[in-house]
Amino acid sequence: MNFPQLKIGHMVPKFPIMQGGMGVGISLSKLASAVANAGGIGTISGTGITVSEMRNHIREAKKQVKDSGYIGVNVLFAMNDFADKMKAALEEKVDFIISGAGISRDMYAWGKQAGIPVLSIVSSAKLARISERLGAAAVVVEGVDAGGHLGTDRNVFDILPEVVEAVNIPVLAAGGILTGEDVVKAMDLGAAGVQMGTRFVASEECDAPLVFKQKYVETEETFLLKTTVGLEGRVITNHFSDLVLNTDKLRIKSCQNCLKNCSYKFCTLDSLFTTMNGDIDNGLLFAGSRVGEIKDILPVQTIIKNLAAEYAEAIQSRQVKTI
Repeated sequence: MNFPQLKIGHMVPKFPIMQGGMGVGISLSKLASAVANAGGIGTISGTGITVSEMRNHIREAKKQVKDSGYIGVNVLFAMNDFADKMKAALEEKVDFIISGAGISRDMYAWGKQAGIPVLSIVSSAKLARISERLGAAAVVVEGVDAGGHLGTDRNVFDILPEVVEAVNIPVLAAGGILTGEDVVKAMDLGAAGVQMGTRFVASEECDAPLVFKQKYVETEETFLLKTTVGLEGRVITNHFSDLVLNTDKLRIKSCQNCLKNCSYKFCTLDSLFTTMNGDIDNGLLFAGSRVGEIKDILPVQTIIKNLAAEYAEAIQSRQVKTI
């Protein structure tokens, strides 16, 4: 049983699966190219790397991608270097750019001028309509079960039908998507595809250190923690999250001056550098709500193959029940 065909601009991937852009240092050229080579859409996170480093990762990913794989970049509107990163990605002729944590008219105009699709991460039908009107090629609807910073307290399957009805561009479901059965459910509600992040962290090709990936396999639960971005983020409990919750004496060790608006209680970006460098106890460790269901670290090719098999099994089971 084949997946339905996803088409965004010139992109027609074998599987309607986009890998989420995860920073800092979680989804770079190695993971993105592996997903693209496996038939999905690979995303490099531009968060926490310099413009030069981002350019190098784009070039490396393109070099690694075989046949007609697709590589894009996630750049966050909330970051001070948003415009520089976006313009650099366009110059490198990525296949697409996806942005969250806000939207601007400029980013769609720049994408249109370069002939490169720009996608928005949204959490409501209202934001989806605005994004379409400004020129978004597609929207990713992210629900409360996603890892990282969240823009809603609602489940993606509750929001999805409203967004599908509100726009005429492709809609991808994100947040709590882990199995082929989840993909079937999203498609039933009108999604053209899905975005997955957490499952790809526990992959052999993920750019994160092994100790980071192993924490995903060992973890059972996550919780919501308000960060200096001003939004709640879904994290795995560790020493650092306990300090944020239970003390007023937490001080900034190193300010990266990364955000347009910041509470300065601690440095979110610096805490992500800490976990990226292998210290998973003393920094933020983002993960989706269903991370406890992941029991192994697998090659990306195997993850997508399993998703396809689960999707086919779910469709077949449904057909048997209707007979």
